[in-house]
Amino acid sequence: MTKLGLQLYTVRDHLERDFEGTLRKVAELGYQGVEFAGFYGRTVEQVQEILRETGLTAIGAHTPYTRLKEAIDEELAFNKAIGSRYIIVPYLAEEDRNRWSEIIEDLKIFGEKCKEEDLVLCYHNHDFELTLQHDGKPVLDAIYEQVPEHLLQVELDSCWVAFAGANPLDYIATYKGRLPLVHWKDVVKKADGSPDTVELGRGEIAITEIGDAAIDAGVEWLIVEQDHCAGDSLTSIQTSMEWVRDYAQKGGKLHV
Repeated sequence: MTKLGLQLYTVRDHLERDFEGTLRKVAELGYQGVEFAGFYGRTVEQVQEILRETGLTAIGAHTPYTRLKEAIDEELAFNKAIGSRYIIVPYLAEEDRNRWSEIIEDLKIFGEKCKEEDLVLCYHNHDFELTLQHDGKPVLDAIYEQVPEHLLQVELDSCWVAFAGANPLDYIATYKGRLPLVHWKDVVKKADGSPDTVELGRGEIAITEIGDAAIDAGVEWLIVEQDHCAGDSLTSIQTSMEWVRDYAQKGGKLHV
């Protein structure tokens, strides 16, 4: 059954001030799991304790590509200790986006390391993996074609797929069976053409259809994320949760 998580990058301002209190609030709002984007100086034991207290599942962790290059063993040990299953490459800096062959080889190495520890490597996309090409196809497709499935699974950011002009429903169908995680988010296009992520239901993305398709595809976690919040980020995740509950009540396929 598909569960609902939160990418904690959304509430990073609150985490910096009160890590434990913020996780308590996330749990109170009804999110079942959290995807980490840093641990804010907490030890394994401290993270284990707040997860036990709140009942939140550690879905996985966004772990920078450069950090995996430098200290993958340390990162895998920390995540394994807190029960976090997925190690996700979240973003590639602009200077790295002209050496895809090397990146792909590194992903194979990371994937082997994760597999040895009974963890799973995923790759999280933005829009540039759809607009840039490698070996005659969108980078995202080239990555998943050239890194074997047993070494790399898909975390599809459906919002960025749509913003790039591709169809998230097509990508969900294409990677069904290799797609444990989907980022469920909304966006509006500003006057200058740049994106502005907003609370669920307040943007231009077909999030109802995406949610239903992801659940039909057997996605393990739908993960709410808002890259930037115009107001208070805890209020934003509450607003998104209210939309999710309304979606469920109106026949959406997620049970919350």
